[in-house]
Amino acid sequence: MKISTRGRYALRMLLDLAENKDKGFISLREIAERQDISKQYLEHIISLLHTSNILLSNRGKKGGHMLAKSPSEYTVGQVLRITEGSLAPVSCLKDTKNQCDRAGFCKTLPMWTGFDKVINEYFDGITLQDMLEQYNDQNAEKHTI
Repeated sequence: MKISTRGRYALRMLLDLAENKDKGFISLREIAERQDISKQYLEHIISLLHTSNILLSNRGKKGGHMLAKSPSEYTVGQVLRITEGSLAPVSCLKDTKNQCDRAGFCKTLPMWTGFDKVINEYFDGITLQDMLEQYNDQNAEKHTI
């Protein structure tokens, strides 16, 4: 499994919004500059996230984007499923019901199912808030004498 730039940039953008949540709506230009990501590329990601009701958007002079909920309510798994479509390590696990003709006698299916479970539990166990706190804790340790 390989997470695309779309998934990685979505997380960076959402973390930026989470970190700046007290400032209200944040322009895409500001996020693009801080994250060193093309504004055009972020526009594609914004449309995915907005459709999924993760973001609130406002047009106009004080327009921009902000998280619809608290950073503690968004998991990495949720964001990656929106941007990547699936976290399944093999194609036969992408659908709720396994469509593979070999599923009934596949000797590797239990291993792939277990791996899929580990991936999903791991990413669903990390929130945007967790990521911010971990980053802040690591930086606090670096600056402690």
